[in-house]
Order: sequence, then structure tokens, then C-alpha cells
Amino acid sequence: MDPQVEEKIIPEFTDKVVQVKRVSKKTKGGNQVSFTALVVTGDKKGRVGVGHGRAKSVADAIQKAINRGRKSLIEIPIVNGTITDEITLKFKGALVLLRPGKPGSGLIAGGPVRAIVELAGIKDITSKIIGSKNKSINVWATLAALKTLK
Repeated sequence: MDPQVEEKIIPEFTDKVVQVKRVSKKTKGGNQVSFTALVVTGDKKGRVGVGHGRAKSVADAIQKAINRGRKSLIEIPIVNGTITDEITLKFKGALVLLRPGKPGSGLIAGGPVRAIVELAGIKDITSKIIGSKNKSINVWATLAALKTLK
């Protein structure tokens, strides 16, 4: 290829695997083993999505989750690197608290919340999850809380 025409292809979205689990189903022939993957995908400019995939291999499960995450993108309003309002949301067994952060405070958030907030492009936020230790519920709860922002 001509060096002047050659471009670097930079993927628009960044993906982060939050959880991979080995699951099995009882059948007449024995156990059916497969894998599930929970992936957060975002462009660090206010768009973020979550996908859940299940397949016989880990790589296929992750790829399915990435594709589903990119189809389920939501837009988050970001003002000066943080969210606009304080949010408290109850989702199944989890209670999510998200507060706008002061400039320069950084991401004060646990693993599942941090994954979503980081890939959404939020720079300053304070968060707390009460009630649930389940990563997938915490991810979905955070996404539901961010959806409520206008």
C-alpha cells in the first residue's frame, strides 16, 4: 500500500469484560457446559452500553456480548466531566447512589460502576452501591441509573 493512503484504523469503541462465568445445564446426556460474559462498551464521549453473551467458548461469549453492548448504547449527558444531577436508584437487590464529583476528584467508584463510568467518559464522580455484591446486577443498576439523566 501507498504510505500516504495508509491510515490507522482506530476502533471507535472500547470494550471491558466485567465478568466471565462457567455455567452448566443438566440434560439427559449429561452436563452441557457453556460460558457467559458480561461486557461494557463505550466511546468515552458519552455513549455506553452493556451486553451479555452466552456460548460454548469464552471468546464467542465475549464477542456476542460486545455485539449486544454496541446495539444497546445509551447517551449520557456529561457536563464538565461529570454527571448533571445526583441519582439514587433501586434496581432489584441493589441501591445505586451516583453523585457529581468536584473537578479533579476522579472516579470514586467500585469495579462494576467504574467500568461503566470510565467507558462513558465521565472523569469525576462519587458512587456507592448498597445491598448487592452481584457484579451483573450492579452493572445493570448503574446503567438504569444513568438512563434516568436528562
